[in-house]
Amino acid sequence: MGGMALELHHVADGPESAPVVLFGPSLGTDLHLFDAQVAALSDRFRCVRFDLPGHGGSPDVTDDLTIADLAGGALAAVGDTDFHYVGVSIGGAIGQWLGVHGGERVRSVAVLATAARFPNPEAWPQRAATVREQGTEAMVASRPGTWYVEDWARRDPAGEKRLLDMLRATEPGGYAACCAAVGAFDIRAELASVSVPALVVAGADDPATPPALLREIADAVPGAEYAEVADSAHLLNYERPDEVNALLERHLTRG
Repeated sequence: MGGMALELHHVADGPESAPVVLFGPSLGTDLHLFDAQVAALSDRFRCVRFDLPGHGGSPDVTDDLTIADLAGGALAAVGDTDFHYVGVSIGGAIGQWLGVHGGERVRSVAVLATAARFPNPEAWPQRAATVREQGTEAMVASRPGTWYVEDWARRDPAGEKRLLDMLRATEPGGYAACCAAVGAFDIRAELASVSVPALVVAGADDPATPPALLREIADAVPGAEYAEVADSAHLLNYERPDEVNALLERHLTRG
C-alpha cells in the first residue's frame, strides 16, 4: 500500500490479545518518545512503537522517502491486525495518510503537532543538506523552544537531555530522507475522505506546527475532535504526558 519497502525497528508492549495501538514518532526522535503513553495504556492495549529510518534501531537509508513509504513500513511493523494509530509531527503525517489510504484495518487516528501541509516546504531540502554535511548535531541548538517550552526544560533537564540525545543519535541519511518526505507532503485535498474517529491535538505554544494548522486538519476531517494542550510545544506528549494521555484514553475508547 505504501511505496518503498522499509523494515522498521519496532517493539510491542501489552497483552497480545488486546486492541493494538501503533505509535509513530517525530523526526529526530525514537520510539522512547512514547514511553509515558505506553506506561499509561499498555495494561489495556497492545502498544506497538516503531523507529523511523536511521532513527533508534531502524536501518539507515540513503534515498529520499515519501510519507507513503513510511506508512508502508509502519503497516509492516504492525502486521495484519486492525489498529488504532497515534502519531506526532511526521508521525502525524503518517497518521493522516493512513486515515485516507489505510482501509478497514485502521480503527481510529490521533494526530498531534502535525500539518496537512507543513510550513515552508522549500526549506526542507536545505535542512536535509545541512544534516548530510554537518550531522544531526546541527539541529540541536534550534530544538529548545521548538520541541518544548523552555520552562519545561528548566523543570526537567534530564528529560531534555533524553530528547536531545535521541536527535544526536539519529543518522544523517535517515533524517535527511524524512525531511524530503515532510517537504513533499500535502494531503489537504484528501482529508474529507477520512471516515474513522479522529483526534487532532495541538501544542498551544508550538512554533513548528501552530494550532491553526491542527484546526485546519480537524475542520477537514468529518467528525474530528480538536484539542489544545496549554504550555506545550511540538513534542507535547513528552512535555505534558498526563494531559495527552487523558485525551488518548478517551479517544481510544470511542474509536
